[in-house]
Amino acid sequence: MSAFHRHIKLNTIDVGNPPSSRNGHKWKDFKFNVHDFANLPAGRGQYTLSPEFECNGHQWRLVVYPGGHHGAQEDYVSVFITLCSPGTATATVTFVTDLMNKFGKKVSPLRTVVQPLDVVISGAMCGKSNYVKRSDLLNPSMNMLDDNGTMAMIISTKVEKTEALPTAFVPKNPFNNMIQEKFLDEETADVCFEVSSSEIEEDSSKRSRLSTSFHAHSQILNICAPMLASLFESNEDRSVKVASITDVSPDIFRHMLFYVYGGSVPEDEMKAHAKSIIDAADKYSIVNLKLEAEAVYVKETNITMDNAIDNLLYADAKNLALLKEEVMDFLAENSEEASEKISFSNVPGHVMKDLMVAVSRSKKTKQGNQDDNKNFTIMRVSELRKKLDEKGLNVDGSREAMIEALKSSGGENCMQPRQEYHGNRRASELRNRLQMKGLNVDGSRETK
Repeated sequence: MSAFHRHIKLNTIDVGNPPSSRNGHKWKDFKFNVHDFANLPAGRGQYTLSPEFECNGHQWRLVVYPGGHHGAQEDYVSVFITLCSPGTATATVTFVTDLMNKFGKKVSPLRTVVQPLDVVISGAMCGKSNYVKRSDLLNPSMNMLDDNGTMAMIISTKVEKTEALPTAFVPKNPFNNMIQEKFLDEETADVCFEVSSSEIEEDSSKRSRLSTSFHAHSQILNICAPMLASLFESNEDRSVKVASITDVSPDIFRHMLFYVYGGSVPEDEMKAHAKSIIDAADKYSIVNLKLEAEAVYVKETNITMDNAIDNLLYADAKNLALLKEEVMDFLAENSEEASEKISFSNVPGHVMKDLMVAVSRSKKTKQGNQDDNKNFTIMRVSELRKKLDEKGLNVDGSREAMIEALKSSGGENCMQPRQEYHGNRRASELRNRLQMKGLNVDGSRETK
């Protein structure tokens, strides 16, 4: 856990014009609490980083060397500001650093002014190597640290006014709209889905189905919905290939096909037909649509003792990790009542691990443990999917499959604290490299 805790100040509302201060410039203050200072790593060159904070359109960090920077004199603590935004920042930035004593007052002799910087390179630091003597900070009679051993600092940044340059108008990329305009365009289509609706009785001996035609384009299907594209076989007698769909209603199929063309399902339709959309998207591997519908279904469904097992079995059958997590959280929170009222005889044995995860996560939450964002085993499904998506990996699959994929792609290493700050690549660059792997994580652990 980081040694830093940043206090968020209440917004101040001025009535009338406030008096100018510091030569008429506006300043923005940040308070940093460096907790348990005495026990932080204090070897020469070892440092502790603050969370990022924004100043003049760029992200910065406070860097504290409890045992001194390599260029500091013996027994001195070093304090620096470093730019986190990628690339080179052409910005003028002025920082003032004040050390606070245990009574909340500034220790005037220790004020440090970082002169304005016109050009700053990402990772470069500016500050003071010989900021304050470590022995003075740790001396109780100096009253530098509070009763909990916290070193408090105020970082003040001068807000620079920049003239807004006129921005050239550039229309949005029309490609998505152009694709959607081809939705159901019979003139340019080369394939057609015949989607059957309910049966009708023609006479006492015959039954037939009504069908609805959906014209589409094989190139779009090949890229965005390969399973739908695979339904078409060569047909030399007709210019338009035809495929029959009998397991999805025309209304649901229309939503699914429009999604393939870059569209979206209206909110009210998604709420009303979330389960049917999940079934269709799962069958034809439209993964993102399936996950969108799953999220809506979870939000709109109230898990109870009566429907918990039905939803659990459905989630397991359709690989709906989010829904499964919702059911498991309910069972973990109501374990005593569930053990009395629910029969688990039809529940597959492999889902018991998900239940144990939910119980463990519930206990840690009640204990106030905040470090679970680094533990894949009890990490939330949404967070696992987010990390997979950031790496360009497939987000569909069971919890175990997602965890295995993250570990296989170096996810565990990415979760470890950085050992070196300078010269590290930005996260975006690392993610681009991971995306080039093109790994697929669909399937269970056993299958992999």
